[in-house]
Amino acid sequence: MLVDSHCHLDYPDFADLDETVRRAKVAGVDCMLTIATSMAKFPGVLQVAESQETIFCTVGVHPHEVDKEPLVTSEQLVDIASKHPKIVGFGETGLDYFYEHSPREVQKESFRRHLEAARMAQLPVIVHTRDAEDDTLDILEDEMQKGAFPGLIHCFSASQAFAKRAVSMGLYISVSGIVTFKAADALRAAVTNVQLDRLLVETDAPYLAPIPHRGKPNEPAFTRLTAEKLAELKSVSFDEIAKVTTDNFFRLFTKATFEGR
Repeated sequence: MLVDSHCHLDYPDFADLDETVRRAKVAGVDCMLTIATSMAKFPGVLQVAESQETIFCTVGVHPHEVDKEPLVTSEQLVDIASKHPKIVGFGETGLDYFYEHSPREVQKESFRRHLEAARMAQLPVIVHTRDAEDDTLDILEDEMQKGAFPGLIHCFSASQAFAKRAVSMGLYISVSGIVTFKAADALRAAVTNVQLDRLLVETDAPYLAPIPHRGKPNEPAFTRLTAEKLAELKSVSFDEIAKVTTDNFFRLFTKATFEGR
């Protein structure tokens, strides 16, 4: 069994959700976490999660979207999550200084509100970071000092030093199809040095399709390709990577339960 720990199944690419789920299960991907990017679009995300027993979701606002609607409060996030069994975490949130679609200070405020929600509810926070390593780590460490919270670095593409500091805070590292890209040697080296009990796999579908599908729409079934590359990097069997990353997912996302698991 594999878990796609980060995908966007409310996007138009997955209009035929049943077929997407069928292909995923053929590839051994039996569980998916579909991620919210804004409060305006959250009802569609929740609808997807409620349509399938083995799909779960998060609630939150992507850093690209934080200035497009009123900032959500930590209390609002916790209240929404408490009312729906399919909501198992918060985000994705974080900092993105590559595109800077939203002002940095607004991103930081939104990020802190999501971290506060994670601390209040003790549900994981999904962290997006791009070209913002120092500020991301500084905010995470500052918030951790106020009280611990669970979480993960999604679509990890940062440095080995970043991974080490994140793991030292108790966070998990989620590996995407980027790890299969030809020019990703530094990323592969960083991932190789992350302990197995802190690793998850994801697609970020419909983005970042792994080799040999790069340039095409990604989908949960392709989680298997990332897991195979991760097994190669860690010098373990595919079955071990599947078991470890799946166990890690359910250890982190304690609210994600379904029959047979």
